[in-house]
Amino acid sequence: MATVVAFHAHPDDEALLTGGTLARLVAEGHRAVLVVACDGEMGEARPGGGTTRLDELRASARVLGVSRVVHLGYADSGHGPVLRPDPADRARFVSASLDEAAGRLADVLRDERAEILVGYDPNGGYRHRDHIRVHEVALRAANLAETPRLMEATLPREPILRAYKVVSTLRLVRRYSSAEVRGSFTARGEITHRIDVRRYADKKRAALACHASQTSGTGRSAKLFCLMTRLPLPVFGLLFGREYYVEVGTPRGWLD
Repeated sequence: MATVVAFHAHPDDEALLTGGTLARLVAEGHRAVLVVACDGEMGEARPGGGTTRLDELRASARVLGVSRVVHLGYADSGHGPVLRPDPADRARFVSASLDEAAGRLADVLRDERAEILVGYDPNGGYRHRDHIRVHEVALRAANLAETPRLMEATLPREPILRAYKVVSTLRLVRRYSSAEVRGSFTARGEITHRIDVRRYADKKRAALACHASQTSGTGRSAKLFCLMTRLPLPVFGLLFGREYYVEVGTPRGWLD
């Protein structure tokens, strides 16, 4: 039995990027541990450190069979060019020292004697500042804890760029430019592992549905999240039944 630690930026990222992989690993007898940098909140946390988003994260982890959930203690850093001041009770993730954040993650890796750490690609996927920081912290923590293998969760860039061109032509997306999309995620030829998780699509969809706070509101992202959780299972599995990784160093089998 191997122990895999999946490190994510925010609650719901674990289901979107690695939900099927985590469910498959657990089904095959391995131990999965989930670490999240941010609590999904921009302001001060509720007394006792609890938040709606972290409660949803724990529910998602139960669906996926994750053995342990750890929050590193940071607040979201938000979108946009201006970084808000830290809340009074904790630092924003990108405001914190890289060594401090990596040290906290390395403590988990040592405690779990993890064989594999999952982080993000150098672009942080879609270039969110917290996601880019996950990449940086994962690299440093894996080195500190001497974790044997580092996998970076990503998506193939080419189909995303094709989809972007369609939706931008229909004027359904205004937030990102084509240049930003071309600089996001990972070129298909650089991806080292494509994991078939179609057999676990039900668990991935159910884990996404645990993040009910992300389906509220009238924005496009909320509508898209809601649509994903309501897709018929065969359609969901067809669209989201593969997860992608780049292994840092010499690629090997997923768990050899």
